[in-house]
Amino acid sequence: MTKTTSAIKAFVGACDIAPLVSKNVDSALEAFLGNDLARDLLLALIESPAFSKELGEDFAAENAVKGISACRSLRSCLNLSLSLFFQSLSELFLPFNVRIGEACGGFAVTVNQSEMSHVKVLDYLKKIDSTGFYEALADRLVKENPHAIYPTSNYRESRGFVETTDSDRHVEAVMSSHTFTSVRLVDNVLDPEETTLRDMYSPLGRCVCLVDHNVERFYGEQLEHYFDTHGIKLDKLVYRAMEVDKGIHTVERMLGDFKRLGVSRNEPVLIAGGGVLTDTGGLACSLYHRNTPYVMLSTSIVAGIDAGPSPRTCCDGFGYKNLFGAYHPPVLSLTDRFFFTTLHEGWLRHGIAEIIKMATVKDRELFENLEKAGPDLIRTRFGTTDCEPGSEIDQLSQRILGGALRSYVAAEYDNLYETHQCRPHAFGHTWSPGFEIEAGLLHGHAVAIGMGFGAFLSYKEGWISDESFHRILGLISSFGLSLWNEILENKETLWAAQIKIVEKRGRNLVAPLPKGEIGECGYLNVMGQEELYAAVEEYRSVCEDYPRKGWGVDPLCSDVGLEDPSTIAHHVPTTAGALAGEAAEAEKMLSAS
Repeated sequence: MTKTTSAIKAFVGACDIAPLVSKNVDSALEAFLGNDLARDLLLALIESPAFSKELGEDFAAENAVKGISACRSLRSCLNLSLSLFFQSLSELFLPFNVRIGEACGGFAVTVNQSEMSHVKVLDYLKKIDSTGFYEALADRLVKENPHAIYPTSNYRESRGFVETTDSDRHVEAVMSSHTFTSVRLVDNVLDPEETTLRDMYSPLGRCVCLVDHNVERFYGEQLEHYFDTHGIKLDKLVYRAMEVDKGIHTVERMLGDFKRLGVSRNEPVLIAGGGVLTDTGGLACSLYHRNTPYVMLSTSIVAGIDAGPSPRTCCDGFGYKNLFGAYHPPVLSLTDRFFFTTLHEGWLRHGIAEIIKMATVKDRELFENLEKAGPDLIRTRFGTTDCEPGSEIDQLSQRILGGALRSYVAAEYDNLYETHQCRPHAFGHTWSPGFEIEAGLLHGHAVAIGMGFGAFLSYKEGWISDESFHRILGLISSFGLSLWNEILENKETLWAAQIKIVEKRGRNLVAPLPKGEIGECGYLNVMGQEELYAAVEEYRSVCEDYPRKGWGVDPLCSDVGLEDPSTIAHHVPTTAGALAGEAAEAEKMLSAS
C-alpha cells in the first residue's frame, strides 16, 4: 500500500467532521486544517506518486477508483482555492467514507458562498500556522517539487534532464510528461440533481461552453437552466459543426472567442457536441495558451466512445482529413446515452461502427454483447426509450458503452503521442479516409466498409477463420451498416488513399486487422497496387450474398440531413485523373526519400 493511500485511510478513520457543519467558516477551517492529522494528509498528497500505476492499483484494491482523479489533482492542493480544495477532498473521500465525503462536499458549497472562496490553501495555512512550518515547506517545494506549489496545470506534470560535454557545446536532453483524464458514463448529466458539472465549475464561478448548433436546438435551454440553478455564469458559444466545417477557419473563430472572454489557461472549457466539435474545439484548446484544459460532454455515440476521450484533436486541411492537430486529451470526458434519444437513426448506426471497431480487434466480450443486443440498440436508443430500467437491453447498452470506452481508452492512451503505429483503434481507417468525402459517406459507413474489407484481407491472409470472417461481416450488416459502396470501383481513389496513409504512418501501411480470435489484432504491412485491385473485386462478390448486397441503410451524409461533403469540399480532388495525379506525386515523394 502506498503512503498516500495509508494517509487517506488514517485521516478518514480519525477525522472529526463536526467543524464542517459549523456556520462559522473561519472557525471550521481552523479546526479542520490546523492539526497534525491534516498536515500529514496534505504532505502525503503533495508527495504522492500521482501518476504511478501503483497508486491506481491501490485505489482499485480499495474499490476507490472514483477518487483517483481527485487524488492526482490534490498533489497541487496548496495552490487550490479553499472551495475547490474541499470539493476535491469530497471526491477523494467519498469512495473511502461516504459520510466524510458528503460532509466535505457540503462544506465546499458553504465556503464557495463565503468571502473565503478564492483564498488559496497555502495562504490560509500560513496565516493560521505560528510555527512557520508551511512557510518553510513552500520554500522547499519551490526547489524540490514546483508542481506542488506553482502549477500551471493541475492535470499535467513534466520532467527532464540533460547530459553535456565539458565545454557545453553539445547538450543532449530528455523530456517526459504525464497527464491524466477521467472518463465517465453519466446518465442525465444536465439534470440539476446530477452534480458532476456543478462540482467542476462552481469553484470557478463560470463556464465557457462551446456548443454544437444542433445540440443548442435540442438542449440549449436545459443547459442554461442547469447552470442557472447552480448559480454559475454560462458563456455559451454556438458553432455549426458539420463535417465541412472541420477546417482551420473554425478553430480560428474559437481562439478569437476565447481571447474575447479572457479564458484562463487553467480554466476548463466545456465542449458540448459530437465528433466535429470535439476535434476542432479540442484543437483550439491545445493552441490557446499552448495548453488550456477542456471537459468533453459528448452528445453523439462517435464522440462518446471515440472522439470525446481521444487525445487526438484535429481539423482537415489541403484535402486531407485531420491534417492539422495536436495531442491534447480532455481532463474529463462525459458520455450520457440520454442525448442519443434525439439523434437520427442514421447517426446511431454511424456511431455503432466505432464500437464494432473496438470489439473486433480489442474486446471479444464487447463483440458478443453487440451480437446479443443487435438492432435493439438502435430501436431503444441504447436502452433509453421503449424499455424498462434494469431490462436486459438497458444493462447491455451500459455494458456496451462502458466496454467500448475501456477498450478504446486503453489502446489510445498507451500510445498517447502516436509514437508507433500498432494502433488497433485504427481498424477500418486505412483506406476509408481516402474515399469517405468523395463518396459523401457518413464516417461510420466509410469505416464499416473499411472493416469489412479489412476482415476479408485478414481471411485471405489466413489470419482468421471463415466462420470469424462471416461473423464480423454479419455483425456489421445486422446494424444496417455498409459493407460495400460503388466508390470502391474507383480503384485510383483506393490507391491514392493507400499512398496517403502510408505517408501518414511513417512510410508503413501497418493496417490493423483481426488476427487469431475475434478481439485480437495483427497488422498488414504489404499490399501492392494490383493485389489491392484484385482483392476489391473478390470482396465485391462476397458482399453480393449479404442483405442489400452489402449496401448500408442511409449511408450518405445527405440521407441524415447533412450537407454532402463531396459537393461542398471543393478543395478535395474528386476526379479519377486528379486522384491518380495526386497518388503519382505522393509516390515520387516516397521514392525520392
